[in-house]
Amino acid sequence: MKILVAPDSFGGTLTAPAAAAAIIEGWGRHAPDDVLTAAAMADGGPGFVDVLHAATGGELAVVTVRGPLGDAVPVTVLHLDGTAYVESAQACGLHLADPRDPLNASTFGVGQAVAAAIDAGARRVVVGLGGSATNDGGAGLLAALGATADVALDAGPAALADVTRVDLSGALARLDGVELVIAADVDVTLLGMFGATKTFGPQKGLTDDQIIQVDGWLDRFVVAVCGSTPADRRPADAPGAGAAGGLGFALMLLGGTVVSGIELVAETVGLTARAGDHDLVVTGEGTYDFSSRAGKVVHGVAAVAAAAARPCIVLAGQVLVGSREMRAMGVESAYGVTERVDVDASMAEPARHLADLAERVARTWSPRRLG
Repeated sequence: MKILVAPDSFGGTLTAPAAAAAIIEGWGRHAPDDVLTAAAMADGGPGFVDVLHAATGGELAVVTVRGPLGDAVPVTVLHLDGTAYVESAQACGLHLADPRDPLNASTFGVGQAVAAAIDAGARRVVVGLGGSATNDGGAGLLAALGATADVALDAGPAALADVTRVDLSGALARLDGVELVIAADVDVTLLGMFGATKTFGPQKGLTDDQIIQVDGWLDRFVVAVCGSTPADRRPADAPGAGAAGGLGFALMLLGGTVVSGIELVAETVGLTARAGDHDLVVTGEGTYDFSSRAGKVVHGVAAVAAAAARPCIVLAGQVLVGSREMRAMGVESAYGVTERVDVDASMAEPARHLADLAERVARTWSPRRLG
């Protein structure tokens, strides 16, 4: 039996390559004759640059930027044939915000990384979005690239409470002649009931009251930078504008074009052809829930498997969707580590518990169970 193992990273516990290795090791305990191939995946969030580098080669350059709360952090930029790939999570990811402070966290470092890529000669910059600790509408990125305003753009959403004027001319000049691509992990809009703040604010540390407050500040920011008519506000309503706490919105203002991060990665690693050459596709992530729908690795891998007429299963830390919902996503079955161990134990030894889960799942899916 030939099995393609194509997981995402598992939150802050396992990288995608490490998750794939754990699944392969555990599966092999039960079915050593099965042929398992790793195809680590990403959707624009954590692991985006590493996965693309492993698949394509290219040159890596490390630059130091300002993290979400002001500390200096390293960011690795991938350069390949005139294109630079930037992973926003390396500059403003959740793992960099301890303690979490979403009212003051900034995307300034992402803008610095984009600027460094341009200075190094890139004429096309692909920015992967996902896993951010920020919810500033991309104001920090705009500031790093030369935008100005009547308030500080680089101090998080709280600083936008009184914004009335934003001038993008400096940032637009900085991007002149550069193609900007936005590899988004979600297709949410910036504002409102289904926007960035409401959907992802809680995981970044926003309370219910703060969600309403921050959404109001971002609405004010949109008016200041775009205008108040429905036509003016169109960028804020576009799918992907809410990715990474509004980084998608800011990049759109600079002429960026939104693409699906998982589709970009899948095409780069040749996932469709590889899925067709295997009997089963296994994917996974830390928490398999409703946010795993459009734009995320699990959804994208399942779609590729379906197109190749191959079954797809999910191995996750936690499974929080029912069988009807998972089948609507193209997933045959999903299995969680926490079905046997508690969350704390699973996070303490993630590779071991994921391998154990893979061994159990192999008993169901490998033909050896008939022997």
